[in-house]
Amino acid sequence: MDFQLTTLCYIEWDGKYLMLHRTKKKNDMNRDLWLGIGGHFEQGESPEECVLREVREESGLTLKDYRLRGVVTFSDGKVYEYMFLFYASEYEGELIECDEGELVWVEKEKIINELPIWEGDRIFLRLMEGNRPFFSLKLTYNGRNLRSALLDNVPIGV
Repeated sequence: MDFQLTTLCYIEWDGKYLMLHRTKKKNDMNRDLWLGIGGHFEQGESPEECVLREVREESGLTLKDYRLRGVVTFSDGKVYEYMFLFYASEYEGELIECDEGELVWVEKEKIINELPIWEGDRIFLRLMEGNRPFFSLKLTYNGRNLRSALLDNVPIGV
């Protein structure tokens, strides 16, 4: 079994989130999907250090006001990923070109209703919009198909 630690951040500006359309990396499990900004921990990093570094590396932005909103556990039976989910409302800097895809400010409703994203992402984006202060979400996938979801250890419909 493989365990991974990651962060993901949704940076908000003017009713939009900064999204990364993953189109550039080969053999990318997220290929052609839209995601927030984030990535894998480096040795010794805290979740906050990881998200700050990943956002800076992928977007050129420095977060000024951000907070941890939840922990999301992903499983496909072979790999387990523990993702620390952040929300940010203030940043400084200018966007740079990302080597993983295109960075685009997208209206929040369009993300949930129109863009190709992981089904579990729709769940936690709605939880963040509902102003739930903190949550734990476990998502079990078979390939790109969501099989089950537990919110604070209680099953929710998928």
